[in-house]
Amino acid sequence: MTDMQPARTCLAIVLAAGEGTRMKSARPKVLHEMAGRSLLGHTLAAVTAAGADAIAVVVGPDRPDVEAEVRKHAPHAAVFVQSERRGTAHAVLAARESLTAGHGDVLVAFADTPLVRPETFAVLRNAVRDGAAVAALGFEARDPTGYGRLVTRDGELQAIVEHKDADEATRAVTLCNAGLMALDGVQALSILEAIGHANAQNEYYLTDAVAVARHKGLRAVARVAPEAEVQGVNDRAQLAAAEADFQRRKRLAVMMAGATLVAPETVFFSHDTVVGRDVVIEPNVVFGPGVRIADNAVIHAFSHLEGASVGPGASIGPYARLRPGAELAKGARVGNFVEIKAAAIGEGAKVNHLTYIGDAEIGARANIGAGTITCNYDGFSKAKTIIGEGAFIGSNSALVAPVRIGAGAYVGSGSVITRDVQPDALAVARGRQIEREGWAAAFRAAARARKAAQ
Repeated sequence: MTDMQPARTCLAIVLAAGEGTRMKSARPKVLHEMAGRSLLGHTLAAVTAAGADAIAVVVGPDRPDVEAEVRKHAPHAAVFVQSERRGTAHAVLAARESLTAGHGDVLVAFADTPLVRPETFAVLRNAVRDGAAVAALGFEARDPTGYGRLVTRDGELQAIVEHKDADEATRAVTLCNAGLMALDGVQALSILEAIGHANAQNEYYLTDAVAVARHKGLRAVARVAPEAEVQGVNDRAQLAAAEADFQRRKRLAVMMAGATLVAPETVFFSHDTVVGRDVVIEPNVVFGPGVRIADNAVIHAFSHLEGASVGPGASIGPYARLRPGAELAKGARVGNFVEIKAAAIGEGAKVNHLTYIGDAEIGARANIGAGTITCNYDGFSKAKTIIGEGAFIGSNSALVAPVRIGAGAYVGSGSVITRDVQPDALAVARGRQIEREGWAAAFRAAARARKAAQ
């Protein structure tokens, strides 16, 4: 496209009508998650990143849960219902209203094929821009049994032949149909409407678009993607396989961007995990959605992070849990068996051992002793604990919110703090120590005597 040509708009039609009974689940398969996001969400994100100006999603009847997931990821998408299951072409035509809007490119995607990259959708779009009426996506199959074959000659796609209909020569072809397709927007509706004959199952297949286009004297071409990228998800085993491929892809991307994964195969990322340069991630770390790790941070082994922000040079774990709303500033330290939730940990502050900090603000360079907890919930509502800069909280202390510990203040070990502590003050809230000389020896002697008398 030259600078003088107008930009072509793109319509993406995402087919999400399948129930997925092989998942053995009450949920539709497109709502099952991979890397913290639904299969449908992955597909919607990919077509959006590929430049779709409009999105139409075709769902099955009585599926408000699927429609709600569409709204979550693509609020402006049009949703259409395929009331009868009569094949993929029939499903695409359910979005007829969007097809008549005059878009230059039409992408057809499947919500149960979540690993397709935006770049691959762009390849299909480019094929249409280069003059093809239909561009079908294929892959070189290790075992082509059961797949439709893409029959090409001289760079043109001649036909898509189902395995059961293929002769011996066609079955020898290893270029198989991935199902995804792009169509020229001007021709799309007429091509789809011309798929007018149903097969023995009374279904209309999108693959027939190739034959229709060629019958009209239009070009059809094939483009190729890696087999792993176009794998579909129909059952739990395939879901696990897709998850594994996503994680391999994400781990590689993180390492190539400048982070160290000590044992990459043991680290699990979410779809949106952001990792900075010179970060070190030790074995057996799990990232839930919404995590950002700044440069030079260290995530020690067996830690779990979700909805958290980790500042430059901060240190987490081992065996730490950061829950949503945890925000660690530069150089903060969160150690073993520490849980942080909805709390800001200031620059250089330390929360090193066996501690729960929730609904709190911890000032810079504060030190939180082992076994400290913020008592933030009274059974009905949450309250906040604020700890000032440089404060020192002794081990095994309970801070009963709402409460404020002033800057530079000390809290004695074993204290239960229920009132504010002034800056630079010492607060001790525990029972007075009493010592009875010789009591233990007398107790043991009496106990032995009773036992001997029995």
